[in-house]
Amino acid sequence: MNSEVVGTLGPILNHLSAFSFDPIPLSSIVLSSIAYVFLFRKRITLKSLPHFGWMRLASFLAGNLITFISVESVIGVYDDVLFVDHMIQHLLLVMVAGSLYAMSAPLDLLSTATSGKLNIVINRALDSNVAQVVGHPLFGFISYAILIPVTHLTSLYNLTLEYQFLHEGEHIAFIVVGYLFWRPVVGIEPSKHPLYPGVRLLYLMLAVPIDTFTGVVLNSATYEMFSYYLTFKRSWGPSRIQDLQAGGVAMWLGGDSLMAFAMIPVIKNWITTDEKRQIQIDADLDEIEARNPEGSSPS
Repeated sequence: MNSEVVGTLGPILNHLSAFSFDPIPLSSIVLSSIAYVFLFRKRITLKSLPHFGWMRLASFLAGNLITFISVESVIGVYDDVLFVDHMIQHLLLVMVAGSLYAMSAPLDLLSTATSGKLNIVINRALDSNVAQVVGHPLFGFISYAILIPVTHLTSLYNLTLEYQFLHEGEHIAFIVVGYLFWRPVVGIEPSKHPLYPGVRLLYLMLAVPIDTFTGVVLNSATYEMFSYYLTFKRSWGPSRIQDLQAGGVAMWLGGDSLMAFAMIPVIKNWITTDEKRQIQIDADLDEIEARNPEGSSPS
């Protein structure tokens, strides 16, 4: 990370053992972990269905761990004190936790591991028109394109600092939008609108300017954009404008770097898919040629 950003994080790095243990997010993390493990164990015992990979369980638990670190550890302790810390928290929630939740395929697990009336209700909900709209790749992309600049460049950010319930709601929004954004990129859960690997790469490339624009605007700021930070004084750390600019650097470089990193497996998958397709085409042509050798009369 940029040295300017690292320099603003001195107090955080000196208090890595600080935890907040807010009961609401903590209980949500614990209960969702228990529920996922329970449904996972039930799912893998259903021999009539394909195997549900252990990597999905690991991804969900890792997503919960990242969420815990983001909101309950030292990062959560300072998230209303330093703007750069708040920005790192947001990147962890939307980029890292969101992608891990997408890799855990929670909706697929709910659809296949439940039974009885609950299963009927869940599957009806997943097949509804609303679910189809929300699950469409464009919805995830547009939600991300709106959420990132609106929550960092408008007065909404200031409100989330002043009102705790909005702050908690913002965390949930980042996780949900992160999941919806990464879901078509990961491509694990069944979808009526799957993206071809090449389109997934384009999807990610088009998202890069969103983080870049937001980061550049913040890094170019010459005044404190959020009045909340004017209401108290810190006896340590960077000045307000340095903190704001460092947050812009974190969004710019951090967001773009994570997007670039995510492109690597997408490119590999694209290459593998094209190779498999070419092999299948060659095999089909060989079969046609074997059935109709040159010079023979078609049956």
